[in-house]
Amino acid sequence: MQNSNPQASQQQPAMGRALLARLTGSLGDQKTLERLSQDFGSLYLAFLPDVLQSELGLGVEISYEGYQSGVMSELVGALGDNVALVDATLRNWCPNFVIACGNAFVITMMETLLGAMPETIFQPPTRQLSQIELELSVVVFDKIAQVLRSGVNAPGGFEPSIEPPHNADARLKPEEDAADPFAVSIRIGIKLGKVTSDFFLVIPQQYLLKTTVTLPKPKGELSRDHEKWTESMSEQVRRSRVTLEAKIPLEALTLATISKLVAGDVIAFRDSEEIVVDVSANGREMYNCEFGRSGENYTVRVKENVSNENDILKHLLG
Repeated sequence: MQNSNPQASQQQPAMGRALLARLTGSLGDQKTLERLSQDFGSLYLAFLPDVLQSELGLGVEISYEGYQSGVMSELVGALGDNVALVDATLRNWCPNFVIACGNAFVITMMETLLGAMPETIFQPPTRQLSQIELELSVVVFDKIAQVLRSGVNAPGGFEPSIEPPHNADARLKPEEDAADPFAVSIRIGIKLGKVTSDFFLVIPQQYLLKTTVTLPKPKGELSRDHEKWTESMSEQVRRSRVTLEAKIPLEALTLATISKLVAGDVIAFRDSEEIVVDVSANGREMYNCEFGRSGENYTVRVKENVSNENDILKHLLG
């Protein structure tokens, strides 16, 4: 007996495809997809701000905004018209994934690089990117791809390859017989000054589910590493030789007298009895001393510590 419900007959092939994908490792469960998506969020939260700051001078804030699961073409289409996209590949990891970036961030980045202060730039209107802006967006996509490369298990040391960026309406529609795998769209928030935007990673689940994301060290571990480094450097400083400088105040002279000084003239110390000497290292005043002599050598005797040991070490370390 035939099923008279057309809706039910339409759902059966989709359900069969999903079951096959689940059995062949091309469709993950919600818990696994959420964990992997959060791992990517943590990766970008830890590394992308430093990359954009050090290489482009952009101070950004990053946040993980969630994920969506579905077939790849639908996920890319759901990103809307206010994004620029690139097709990308990373050998030994994934042969085809998509990176998309909100146009607002690219527009704001261009204004910032042209000299505008981020705090003076407001949320730009929704529009496509110009050709110049598309060419500039390459640097953003490159940094996003590089951070991804630093965190995923892609043996061989290969670098990501990205196609030229394009506006959403210029994206070619996939051919009818082209593979349309199940994928995940990972959304990452990015803020530059007052402007908020997003970028997206659309990754086929077949490759995502085999991915191990190398997460940054926990803050506690980083703190312990920093403490060990500081202790090591402090010990090195303690063993290092430091050049000390002594400054002795001289008596005050008029500008007229100073301008007439010649070789052989004598200038007296300011203090007539106990001559006070300020001793410093690397510009940091350390001790108050008194001036004296031992045999043939002129000397200073420490009278008072101006800085404590920790302050001295921090200064010499810094």
